[in-house]
Parts: sequence; structure tokens; C-alpha cells
Amino acid sequence: MPTATASISVEDAVNRRRGDLVELSHSIHAEPELAFAEHRSCAKTRALVAEYGFEMTAAPGGLDTAFRADYGSGPLVVGICAEYDALPGIGHACGHNIIAASAVGTALALAEVADELGLTVVLIGTPAEEAGGGKALLLKAGTFDDIAATVMLHPGPLDIARARSLALSQVAVGYSGREAHAAVAPYLGINAVDAITVAQVAIGLLRQQLMPGQMVHGIVTDGGQATNVIPARAEMHYTMRANDAASLRELEGRMADCFLAGAVATGCEYRVRETEPPYDELAPDQWLADTFRAEMVRLGRTPVGKDVEAAMPLGSTDMGNITQVMPGIHPIVGIDADGASVHQPGFAAAAVGPSADKAVVEGAIMLARTVVSLAETPAERDRVLELQARRAS
Repeated sequence: MPTATASISVEDAVNRRRGDLVELSHSIHAEPELAFAEHRSCAKTRALVAEYGFEMTAAPGGLDTAFRADYGSGPLVVGICAEYDALPGIGHACGHNIIAASAVGTALALAEVADELGLTVVLIGTPAEEAGGGKALLLKAGTFDDIAATVMLHPGPLDIARARSLALSQVAVGYSGREAHAAVAPYLGINAVDAITVAQVAIGLLRQQLMPGQMVHGIVTDGGQATNVIPARAEMHYTMRANDAASLRELEGRMADCFLAGAVATGCEYRVRETEPPYDELAPDQWLADTFRAEMVRLGRTPVGKDVEAAMPLGSTDMGNITQVMPGIHPIVGIDADGASVHQPGFAAAAVGPSADKAVVEGAIMLARTVVSLAETPAERDRVLELQARRAS
């Protein structure tokens, strides 16, 4: 566990900046921005650490609304992910304003003990978690190459130390047919919307045979323009999820047959394209998760039991891609949303309430103390450094 000196230092550092952190959370919440367009939110998240003297790298991986901010020169390089994108129509209903502010608080606190603990603190602004896979793109671009462990948190209705998620892939399926007058000569047309109907019926029937943990959901994004014209073009977007990447690949194969069925039945041409990088399932580091759980309890929180954790996947996140290649955690810090869950308007409203502000501050304290504990536990420090060295070789 952290030494008294280090633990007091990081906790005091977060509490001293409480007003700044809460103000940052509220400011990001007030101006929600969508994936890859989070210019104001990115600038706001960078501002406090830039003032402290972090070395700033703009647009890593060529992503305009990403950044990397480094402080210290210690051999143990620890990343902290800040998300700040919002959802269409319902703003910060996933509470990414809380994520960004708590990440900044964690980075500022750790900077104060970086020299003492042999740390390099890296705050990474990761855009487009809701749609676009910013972390997956940054990982591929090498932004995480020198990092030994990465941490972040997410708000939710419960406290969960070792959160798990589902692997995810998303596709757009477009069908091309031929226009015709719907009354005069419908037999001359090839109906692209009928192709969608056939595919969706096939998907609906497939649901009965899906493996545990597999799920699909989709929307029609183009269903024709006029009722008296046989539509020659139609498109739908589908998300596929599964407990792990292997199960997801199996599901993708079965869904591909459903998409094909629409084309075969109607005579349409069709095209399936991936709309964003796949999201891997979370693989939380057990030691880091257990350390974070102890911090939750220390602050009077009641994290759910490990049996509940195992049975409760929480959507999907591109943080899963990070935890598949290095030690990391993505715990859930509970806020009072009056029964609402993430991706609901009630949760967006709660994301600037008193319990959300508490989550910003306590979340930063818990993450910072977890990293301090990692730095001060020789066996665990050596473990993550050895893993990072293997990745680099």
C-alpha cells in the first residue's frame, strides 16, 4: 500500500485542486462535442496540466482532438486516459466530463510525487470513445508504446472495481438495386429496402441461437426518399458484441450470412464496411483492480462483489484494446442518477450533480493512490516494467 507521505501528498494535491477539477467537469458538460470534434473539450482538458508544466504533444497519431502531456523522467511510465466526447442528442449521458476531470486530477497529483517515486506521468486525451475508437487508433500509432500501465475510470450507477466489457465491432451494410415507379412499373425495380427487411428478419431469427454474451443491435440510416419510388439504395448500421474477441468473430460470420441473405433474396448488390476499429473486451489487471477496490472501501464506498463483477458486462469500450496489451484498469465510480443509467438523459443531468462532483475528486484520489501503490510495491513495479520491456523488444 502507499506510504503515508506519498498517499497524503496525492490526496492533498487533489483536494487543493477540487474547485478547478469540478469547474472543468461542468465546463466540458456545458458544451458537449461529438467524436473527433471535441476541440473545446480537448483544450479545456489540456489547460490545467499545461499550466503545471507538462510537456505537451498535440494531435498524436494525427488525431486533431487527441493530446499527450508528459511530466517527469522516471523509468515507470504510467498513462492516464481522459475521455471527453459526448453522445448525439443527449450530451454527456455517459459522464465523460467526469472522466476527463478525474484524469486531470490524477495527473496533477502524481506530478507532485513523480520525482520521489521514479515516475513519468502521461495524461492522454483520447477522443471518440463513443464512436470512432480513439484509443485503438492511438495504440496503433504508437502513442502507448513506452507506457507500462494505464488507468482511467468511468462513472456509473454502481461502484465496480474490476469492470468488464464486451468486445464490439460495427459495420455499415449498403444495398444497391434499381429505381422504378412504385405503381406504374414496380416489376422493373430492385428494392434495396426489401433487402434490409430480409436481412433484419434473418437477424431476428438468429437471435434465438446466439451464444451467451453475444448480442446485436442496429438502425436503418437510409430507407428511401419517396413512397412512389422503388428505392435503389438503402443502408443500415449494426453493432455486434460478444464476451470476447473469439466469440465476436463467430458472431460476425453468422451476421455476414444474414446480410448476404438480403442481397440474394432481392437481387441487390451489397457492401459491408467496418465503420470503426473493433473494441476488445476489458482485461483488467487483477492487482491494480484489487488495489483500487481497497481505495473505494477506504473512502466509504461499497464496491459490488467479485461475483457480480463477473456477471455484469458494461457495454463496450476502446480501453479494452489498451488492457489487452498492458496492465490497466477501468473501474466504475458510482454517482446518484435517481435510477437512470448511462446513455439516458437522466444520467446526463446527474453528471453535474453533487455526487458527480464527488466522483471527480474521489476518483482522482483513488486512481492516484493506486498508481502510488504500484510505484512503491517492488514486485508489482518490476512486473509491469518487465511486461513493457517485452512489448518494446
